[in-house]
Amino acid sequence: MHQPRVSTPFPGPKAREILALDRKFMSQSMTRLYPIVAEQGCGCWISDVDGNLFLDFTAGIAVNATGCLHPQITEAIEKQAHRLLHFSLADFYHPLGAQLAQRLAGLFPGGGDARVFLCNSGAEAVEAAIKLARWHTKRTHLVAFHGAFHGRTTGALALSDSKPIHKEGFGPLLAGVTHVPYSLSGLQFLDQTLFKAVVAGIFVEPIQGEHGVIVPENGFLGALRRLCDRHGILLVADEVQTGMGRTGKMFACEHWGIVPDIICVAKGVASGLPLGAIIAKAGVMDWPASKHTSTFGGNPLSCAAALATIDVLQGGFIENAAAMGKLLLRRLRDIAARKPLIREVRGRGLLIGIELARNGKPAIAEREALLETALRHGLLLLGGGESVVRMCPALVVTAEEIDIALEVFENALDEVLNERRAA
Repeated sequence: MHQPRVSTPFPGPKAREILALDRKFMSQSMTRLYPIVAEQGCGCWISDVDGNLFLDFTAGIAVNATGCLHPQITEAIEKQAHRLLHFSLADFYHPLGAQLAQRLAGLFPGGGDARVFLCNSGAEAVEAAIKLARWHTKRTHLVAFHGAFHGRTTGALALSDSKPIHKEGFGPLLAGVTHVPYSLSGLQFLDQTLFKAVVAGIFVEPIQGEHGVIVPENGFLGALRRLCDRHGILLVADEVQTGMGRTGKMFACEHWGIVPDIICVAKGVASGLPLGAIIAKAGVMDWPASKHTSTFGGNPLSCAAALATIDVLQGGFIENAAAMGKLLLRRLRDIAARKPLIREVRGRGLLIGIELARNGKPAIAEREALLETALRHGLLLLGGGESVVRMCPALVVTAEEIDIALEVFENALDEVLNERRAA
């Protein structure tokens, strides 16, 4: 079993060269909080250009569902790379596009007939869902929730309500969007308004990931489904982060027995290659030719990776996500009982948030210090919300790797607390 190894000053000399190159030539619009210059990966481990080794509990922001370099995925990619890299589904056909559509349609909850549109990313999937909802219902208005994150393209950004900085300076955004609280009270407010007759779709993350792994209250998603049914509104589940087995089921909405009208997927669907999709009830995906298309969406290489990914996930790693998620939650809650800085540990499967608070207020500085300290000791973590640490390792993670991660996490937390006391 590997152990994290950070043996050079961080960032190391080779990394500093790349960072300087990046600052000169790359758009600086990305967040880029962590000065890691990755070179190679294997499973849940990442090595950088200076030879440091990190245990990765981010999975490329929940993208590397099967970990790095899973042999079944790399074999599928290599075989396809020698056959055909691109042949556009916008105007032609290739076998893997139809085969992947069949597989994704077969994953649709509830077992009903479904159709699939293939694109390149989660934001593109959300944009496609916006257009399909408006086309199918012949309505214009859209509803999303406070705290939502649906992407950074103009339509997806209009639906998002996670951080003000995401929208500042980019208006006007897509018109006709209303946000309500991510709660039963928000649904009651919506149900009592008069404009619901013009609502085409309600977009919801079954678990809000970027906002801090917010798990909805019991009854929320069921009430949302019933509200949509009463008023002829399409329910769109954004499963970009929560889908493809991450929460211990193929889709997070299945934890609550909910069948959406449209599901948006991306991130883990192709184990790191760019691919997104919407999966919709067959009767909903009724738009005709030329209404929506994509030059690169469903390219053969990404389709090959996605077909192999589904095989691997269904071969036992969704169950592993459920089992390892329960272990990780239990162990983190044990740590929380010893550390007053942790307000709450929450999540499903391998999407977990650890909320930090001091004197009843979000511990923002402590969260940032914890992420940096864990990084210096070889553990990669993500932030979320105001003061949440997010853990979303690859679905191939083992109990031994969880042991290592939690040892580093708790030691880093103690280091941060000691530094705050000394200050």
